[in-house]
Amino acid sequence: MEMRYRISKDQSQELRELMKKEKSVKSYRRLEAVALRGEGKTSGEISELTGFHPDVVGRLSKEYLEHGVEYLIEDDRKGGNRRNASEEEEKEFLSQFEEAAQNGQIVTVEEIASAYDERFGKEHKSKSTVYYLLHKAGWRKVMPRSKHPNKASDEEIESSKKLT
Repeated sequence: MEMRYRISKDQSQELRELMKKEKSVKSYRRLEAVALRGEGKTSGEISELTGFHPDVVGRLSKEYLEHGVEYLIEDDRKGGNRRNASEEEEKEFLSQFEEAAQNGQIVTVEEIASAYDERFGKEHKSKSTVYYLLHKAGWRKVMPRSKHPNKASDEEIESSKKLT
């Protein structure tokens, strides 16, 4: 199978030198994957050595040839923490609903979600953020029963009415 993105030996050597200076593990791994491509390894072999998917190896090589080494070193991604509030702010936010629930009022997720969107200035299309917040706070779903589990049947109720 032909390699689409050819990295020269000189480019590979340059990448190996940059790897020695690199402090970020993510950048180091990207540099290593492209350097291995320049040393004649296939995407499958590089995948086994680095843990990258073979398609990612090809993409890294392509982007390196198009944009240079900066693409491999710079990482403008932000990470996975997408919190809108700190834990203290979340507890304070939920306290108003906790008081209502303690007083016997029914608190719905829709109500909490709309207040959450208003408070933190974000509009969520799904309620998963609120469900996650409630799960993290240890809340559980409690619904009123539609009927009592030990309720007598309608026939028994009618027959007891006739007796009295």
